[in-house]
Amino acid sequence: MPKRRRVFLLGATGTIGRATAAALLAKGHEVVCLVRPKAGDPRRGLPLGITLRFGEVTDAASLQRDGFAGERFDAVVSCLASRSGAPKDAWAIDHRAHVDALNIAKAAGVTQFVLLSAICVQRPLLAFQQAKLAFEAELTSSGLTYSIVRATAFFKSLSGQVKRVQAGKPFLIFGDGNLTACKPISDADLGTYLAECLNDHSRHNRILPIGGPGPALTAKEQGAALFKLLNQTPKYRRVPVGFLDGIIAVLSVLGKLSPKLRDKAELARIGRYYATESMLVLNHATGKYDANATPSSGKDRLVDHYASLLRGESRVELGEHAVF
Repeated sequence: MPKRRRVFLLGATGTIGRATAAALLAKGHEVVCLVRPKAGDPRRGLPLGITLRFGEVTDAASLQRDGFAGERFDAVVSCLASRSGAPKDAWAIDHRAHVDALNIAKAAGVTQFVLLSAICVQRPLLAFQQAKLAFEAELTSSGLTYSIVRATAFFKSLSGQVKRVQAGKPFLIFGDGNLTACKPISDADLGTYLAECLNDHSRHNRILPIGGPGPALTAKEQGAALFKLLNQTPKYRRVPVGFLDGIIAVLSVLGKLSPKLRDKAELARIGRYYATESMLVLNHATGKYDANATPSSGKDRLVDHYASLLRGESRVELGEHAVF
């Protein structure tokens, strides 16, 4: 019988965090979350049965006092990630806050840490990827049992064009639309996978790339799925990658004078990265991405998610990483 754990969950109020909280509860674990104080619904969509505590994850004193509160826990599960990916935010959240949590967790008796990372850290060209890798190194050398889950593209990050296509506009693609591919995974399937890492010994002390079910999809294939659902003739508008290069060049120069524009330049670099790099396992020997080497998990398909959005049965929180 699976062991019941007392789990401290970080990043609980994001869409994946909420799905992970629900999955942990469903498996019988006790879940405590630290969330930022905010007006309105204090539960922020989190299921009943979760213990909520209020504080600041970027403040080590608050994390210890208001979060762990001197109590013992069996495990930490983290879905915490920087919102913008800008360097200052990335190092504060993806690295520093996690390092603080790791140190406090060890003092609280925690013996296991499940981390949601990202598959894009395989080719780290951006600040947030370097920050994530720096914490991964801290975790693997911590002495705790760890599972580092490097997930591929999320449904929400591939939903930014649903409304424009529904309105009759063309689907935007970079290059010919076949530059990149991914194995999209739903919040629910990813949350379940993270929760299962606690008691699945085959996932312990491992780095775990993971995607959703089915074959890898290119951007053009994602557009084709939308057009088919709408019974429309596919209509694409190609955006040259050089267009992003021009934006990056201008913002990089202006960023020397303005921190705000420097952050915008980094956001443009993030956009270019996702426009040109696949979210699949990277074969470092060949330098190529390999769909067949990218494990699949779950049952939810992107096309069914699109259909649900088009019917108005669900909605998506695009967040700050939506390119379109």
